[in-house]
Amino acid sequence: MNTPLATYRLQFHPGFGFAQALVALPYLKRLGISHVYASPIFAARPGSEHGYDVCDHQRLNPELGGEEEFAKLRAAARDMGLYWIQDIVPNHMAVAGENRTLVDLLENGEASRFHPFFDIDWDHPLEGLKGRMLAPFLGDLYGRTLEKGEISLGFDEDGFFARYYSLRLPLALDTYPLLLTRGLGALRARLGRDDPDFLKFTGVLYAIKNLPAESLEERYDQISFIKRMLHELYAQSEAVRGHMDAVLREANDEASRDLLDDILARQRFRLSYWKVAGEEINYRRFFSINDLISLRVENEAVFDHSHRMILERVASGDFDGLRVDHVDGLYDPSAYLRRLRDKAGDIYLTVEKILIGNEPLPAFWPVQGATGYEFLNTVTSLLVEPSNARAFGRAYVGYAGRRPPLARIVAEKKRGIIATHLSGDVDNLARLVKNVASRDRHAFDITLPALRQAIAELLTAFPVYRTYLSRDSFRPADLGYIREAVRQSRKASPLLASEFDFLERFLLLDFPERLGQEERGQWLHIAMRFQQMTGPLMAKGLEDTAFYVHNRLICLNEVGGEPGRFGLPLDEAHAILAERARDWPKAMNATATHDTKRGEDARARLAALSQFPGEWRELLRALTRALAKSRRKAQAANGPPGDPDAAQDVTQDAAQDIPTRNDEYMIAQAALAALPFGGAGKDRFRERLEAFLVKALREGKENTGWLRPDEEYEKTALETARRLFRPGKNAFAKACQALLATLTRPGVTASLCQTLLKIAAPGIPDIYQGTELWDFSFVDPDNRRPVDFAARESLLAHMEAAFADNPERLVRELLATPEDGRVKLFALWRGLSLRRSQTALFAEGSYEPVAVEGPGAACVFAFARRLGPALALAILPVRAAPLFGGDYPLGARWGETRLVLPEESLDGPPPLMINAFTDKRLPRGRIVFVRDALSDFPVSLLTGEPDRTTS
Repeated sequence: MNTPLATYRLQFHPGFGFAQALVALPYLKRLGISHVYASPIFAARPGSEHGYDVCDHQRLNPELGGEEEFAKLRAAARDMGLYWIQDIVPNHMAVAGENRTLVDLLENGEASRFHPFFDIDWDHPLEGLKGRMLAPFLGDLYGRTLEKGEISLGFDEDGFFARYYSLRLPLALDTYPLLLTRGLGALRARLGRDDPDFLKFTGVLYAIKNLPAESLEERYDQISFIKRMLHELYAQSEAVRGHMDAVLREANDEASRDLLDDILARQRFRLSYWKVAGEEINYRRFFSINDLISLRVENEAVFDHSHRMILERVASGDFDGLRVDHVDGLYDPSAYLRRLRDKAGDIYLTVEKILIGNEPLPAFWPVQGATGYEFLNTVTSLLVEPSNARAFGRAYVGYAGRRPPLARIVAEKKRGIIATHLSGDVDNLARLVKNVASRDRHAFDITLPALRQAIAELLTAFPVYRTYLSRDSFRPADLGYIREAVRQSRKASPLLASEFDFLERFLLLDFPERLGQEERGQWLHIAMRFQQMTGPLMAKGLEDTAFYVHNRLICLNEVGGEPGRFGLPLDEAHAILAERARDWPKAMNATATHDTKRGEDARARLAALSQFPGEWRELLRALTRALAKSRRKAQAANGPPGDPDAAQDVTQDAAQDIPTRNDEYMIAQAALAALPFGGAGKDRFRERLEAFLVKALREGKENTGWLRPDEEYEKTALETARRLFRPGKNAFAKACQALLATLTRPGVTASLCQTLLKIAAPGIPDIYQGTELWDFSFVDPDNRRPVDFAARESLLAHMEAAFADNPERLVRELLATPEDGRVKLFALWRGLSLRRSQTALFAEGSYEPVAVEGPGAACVFAFARRLGPALALAILPVRAAPLFGGDYPLGARWGETRLVLPEESLDGPPPLMINAFTDKRLPRGRIVFVRDALSDFPVSLLTGEPDRTTS
């Protein structure tokens, strides 16, 4: 297996294609990267900014440069010794005219070679959906949209199609005669029966009527002939072209929409208002995104088709590893991963999987691990000061008022998501379960409405993204998750006890003894369908909604995070990393991805803020004063403005404030986290902040939303943000800059700790594009901004030369101007250089917590990586503010704080330790004083070096 030394995520899109990546390769090699980690590069919807809306798995995206440019890129990468990990998208594809697989299905129906490919219920109980795929893409009701002339028919070399703005859907081949035969007598009279063009035209009609039913190859040959002949006639025969244009004009005539309505009613899609999908849906989507339709990749033919090019490129060496997107969306992730491993061989394989709390990754999955959200949240929690949980809780309540517990917020948001986005999916699942219940004597009397209510409650109570019970395997923890969900559901809805009793047996696959194999298979199938639903609901209800509402310390509101838990004790962090070394030593160590809620250094800054509760309260007082006049009228009924020292119960009344105090609190904290060094005038900060606020407020769904935006509320919230950072005399902006100055060095230290953990902890360091310098970005699309690779390479080249000349002087220079971000790039480069020189130590070495004693013991997190006599020692002042305030935790002020290494760490040579960041040497002994290890740089990574005096 080609195990990465370090990965670098590149986000490909039309503005950054293969040619642009080619230019960046020398810099990545210089930095210490071993594997390019590429976002999806397959043919996607035109203009796609991310590549997850795949239209063709068997073609590279021409907008990125296509085959020719990719070949140049991979050849250059190979020459430099750079490998390739490819992000693949097995779960879904785009609903688009460019998706030829879906086009073929809609044209040919059951006769399509792709009929089993998409997760569509063609036998839905609603008459309007029988044999038709819902197409919920209209911006208004179907009738209104039709009458306004926004839907039209067209024709080109690919045949007839319906168009709604950029959406193009094909007409079924068997409905072509409805158009072609209109006014046929007039065409015959004009040309004559024996005219060659008329004969060809009638031949097309005959061919459509007599398409072969038994031989797929003959059928597709005939279809190709029909389309080619029809387009040739249209292009070459003025009479045929006039006939067809006249029919299209009639269909598209706004004076009478009956013909168009009749044609659309006979298609294998049913155009509808986009909101219909929330309540009536007959295909599975990616989350609740209507224009991403899920694949039945559990079908071997579907797997082989969608993975053909992927596996060919694995075999050719183009792809050295794979990252599986959204593994939880698959019907049977375990079986999928086994099949992928069997066909791809011994490659590096990782999955995008979000784990909550102590949830384990399934040990039986044949993968190297997950993409790193669990690592990211461990690091952030380690940097947060647990002892200040109460102080930050009081500050939050004092300003925003008493808020519901996080668990209640999540439950309420999940219920809202079910009601507005997933109601139809729940209905479909309830009908499937009802079919099974009607054959079980203990569930025979359960009604469909009660079953639907119980399923919705159970989905709401589910504690993790999904479980993995299947025919062949399950995690032991899965049984506990199901039982916990049932227990919580019973508590919330005690009148549904019988329904929950049945659902518990059902989901635990506790089959009645009399159940035959066929019925057991149906039971298992429906239980696995249930498992597919919990993930989208958790994602939409927790990370995409509740995380924008619960604002105590928003660096904890990260994908897979637990914002209800404030910080992580040092011993628990050691236990987590030791378990990682034992179970998943090759998993990715990510600290930023394209899906994270804020930049990694914005998170680190807020983690550092957790050590300064008093200063945070002072900023809230400045916030109160800054906004007092602007909302005085709105608050007349609610009492005085928020006071961070006085708890108020304003849960009911806060909605009358515009914006609410909870939203004001979020605005202040998000702005502080992302504020660039140099102030709000830099880096288009105000513009970016406002774009983030609109998204955050709509995602939170409390005072505005995507379905029904409250433009007045949003306008007032944006005005509030502008007021806070208006140029000139501005008390809040001044207070914010003062707090930022206090946080600069602790925040830098937290970021360097984060960087060192990524490098030295068990796992593979993963760098998201551009984050080598400070990353104070907001949520996407802000975190996808262009990266200046040339500037980074220039900085790195300067550092290489300066470090070789005089390491001590370079370090002093970097620490004197931390605002420019070079110190982070330097730490990353030096750490990756050490990993490259000590590959086996970091890939295979044990993880050993190191005891810390003395006055600063509670501030220092230290561990060793050991492989035989080779040793690396990481020293991180994760919570040093109590000792150092706003200074760097350097030098003698650590006093007698010391690391005590175990006896076995002294076995064998070498007798000296070298600091990777300063090039200074320390004697190798059981006691390492922190004041020596951190005398010149905020973090330390020590490794052995031969004794040069005896060499």
